[in-house]
Amino acid sequence: MSGASATSLQSDGCEEFVRAVYHHHAAPLLRYAARLLRGDWHKAEDLLQEATARAWKHFASDSTDAISIRPWLFTVVRNLAIDHHRARGIRPPETHSVDDLDLPVDDAIDNILTTQIVLDALGQLAPPHREILTLTYYHGYSVAQAATSLGIPPGTVKSRSYYALRALRDILHARGVVQP
Repeated sequence: MSGASATSLQSDGCEEFVRAVYHHHAAPLLRYAARLLRGDWHKAEDLLQEATARAWKHFASDSTDAISIRPWLFTVVRNLAIDHHRARGIRPPETHSVDDLDLPVDDAIDNILTTQIVLDALGQLAPPHREILTLTYYHGYSVAQAATSLGIPPGTVKSRSYYALRALRDILHARGVVQP
């Protein structure tokens, strides 16, 4: 027999054996593996494939039929599940579920929303308070510069700034934006 035809016969025998194993044992082995793996059906399928490959290697040269090896297959699946649990205990999983990730995104949306909320709240302030906050916080005026610009004493700028900030905080608190 030539090498190519021997490989063909061996390949056909393998395929028949694997089909017989899957036909007779796949459903109960898959349920058993999934139960051992706490419902991880994907890993259970992997264990079933590994057990089938081991069965083929172990029994391919024998005249053992695929039906009589069920107890052996259950033992192999059980041992593979134990190995899987041990490996997970030693080494944590390499990947994490995307659902578990809460990554901050650095985009301008948060800044735009915050700016809009503050501008709306500023619109609700009394005109003197809005004017003081606009000069001191948005234009960066010092107390002396704001006092000169408005023609009021520096002490008045300080007190208006204080009360304007309190009023702004109260408006933002009422909207649920800041805590008291």
